[in-house]
Amino acid sequence: MPEIRTVALLVNPANPVSTLRGEIPSDLQEAASVKGMRFDKLTASTASEIDAAFASLVQQRDGALLVTADPFFNIRRAQLAALSIRHAIPTIFDNRTFAEAGGLISYGRKTEGAWRPVGLYVGRILAGAKPGDLPVQQPTKFELVVNLTTAKAIGLVVPQSIIARADQVIE
Repeated sequence: MPEIRTVALLVNPANPVSTLRGEIPSDLQEAASVKGMRFDKLTASTASEIDAAFASLVQQRDGALLVTADPFFNIRRAQLAALSIRHAIPTIFDNRTFAEAGGLISYGRKTEGAWRPVGLYVGRILAGAKPGDLPVQQPTKFELVVNLTTAKAIGLVVPQSIIARADQVIE
């Protein structure tokens, strides 16, 4: 969608570990400006605030929505997907469960096997390892899921180059 100039970023201000509770990070703003875009921040920590955020999106005519990773949004994924479709707002999420629930696109760490390292670390700690001595592990496998049913519903044609890169395409 090359015509989009503004992307709204949905953040849960009630999440105490969210790194995005304050201002939008400068690196994100800089990346957007390279593309001639800007980010607006929307906040929601209740179901009714999600509805209000979408009403604001429609009123402001922001072009797209990026939903930040948050357990609250994860349990509200059906609501988020339905509102995205109802208001024809292209929305990107952080994991496949959103695309499976009707979201347009998800890109994030691959969830399959993601909990195995947690179990291994628990085993090491129970065997006497000090948690502070264990290295922090970052995800190494990511996946892109595209929901073409949703794209059609909101009148969006997903470029073939995106479809070709997708790990899964939902039709």
